[in-house]
Amino acid sequence: MTTHLDPALRAGNRITLADYAAQHFRWSVSEGVGTIVLDRPERKNPLTFDSYAELRDLFRRLDRAEDVSVIVLRGAGSDFCSGGDVHDIIGALIGLPAPELLMFTRMTGDLVKAMRACPQPIVAAVDGVCAGAGAILAMASDLRIGTARSKTAFLFARVGLAGCDMGACAILPRIIGQGRAAELLYLGRSMSGEQGLAWGFFNQLAEPDELVGAAADLARELAEGPTFAHGMTKTMLHQEWSLTIDQAIEAEAQAQALCMLTEDFARAYHAFAAKRRPRFEGN
Repeated sequence: MTTHLDPALRAGNRITLADYAAQHFRWSVSEGVGTIVLDRPERKNPLTFDSYAELRDLFRRLDRAEDVSVIVLRGAGSDFCSGGDVHDIIGALIGLPAPELLMFTRMTGDLVKAMRACPQPIVAAVDGVCAGAGAILAMASDLRIGTARSKTAFLFARVGLAGCDMGACAILPRIIGQGRAAELLYLGRSMSGEQGLAWGFFNQLAEPDELVGAAADLARELAEGPTFAHGMTKTMLHQEWSLTIDQAIEAEAQAQALCMLTEDFARAYHAFAAKRRPRFEGN
C-alpha cells in the first residue's frame, strides 16, 4: 500500500512488515497479503495478555506498512479462537483492583480500535469455535468467511459479565441488527454458520477444508484492487456511524475527490479505454 507522501517523508515513515517476528501468533506476508494465525490449536487458540497486546501493536504498525494491502485472520487447526484464556486471563483477573481491571479492558478495546483504524481490509476465516473475545475479533474484521460448523458466541453473560465488551454493543447491531445482537449478547447463545450467513455476519460459507483457500482468494482480490481507495472506504465505513446523512455525503465527496487524484484512478480509465483490466498499484 503506497501513499502520495514525498519520497523523503515516505522513507522516514513507511515500514515493511514481511520480516516482523511475531512472538505470540504466526505472521507472514505474501504478495501484499498479511496473514495472522492464532496458533494454540490444542486449546482452541485462546488469547493471552501478551497476544492481546501484540495484536494491538501489530495492527497499529499496519497503518505505516507499505508491503501489506490486506489482512487474513484465522486460527490454527479446526477452531478460530475460544476467547480469553480461562486460566491465563480470567483466573488472573479475579481479585484485581478496579484501576488494574480498567487498564486491561481498555487494552482489549484498544485492539478493536487498532483493527478499525488500520487502512487494510481484514478478512476473518472462521471455523469451529469462535467465542468471547474471538467473536469480537471476527466482528471487528471487515469481511468474514465461515463454515457450516462454526459456532460464534459472545459468552460474556455466561461468565457474569455484560455483553458490552470491546465495542460489541456498538458494532454487532450494525452487522446483524439490534434484536439479533441483543439475543446473542444477553443470552450468550451460539450463532451457527448458517444463521451467521442468513443474518449477515458472514459474507459467505466455505467447506472447512476450503476455508483457508477461500479467504486467500478474497484477500488476493482485495490486494489487486485500488488499495488507497480501499483504505478510504474502510475509513468512511467506520467514521460515518457517527455522522448525519448530510455530513456523510460531504465526507464522501472529499474522500472521493482525494481518490480521483490517485494514479490508480487514471489507470482504471486508460484500461477501460483500451478494453483491458486495470492493474492497480495503490498510489
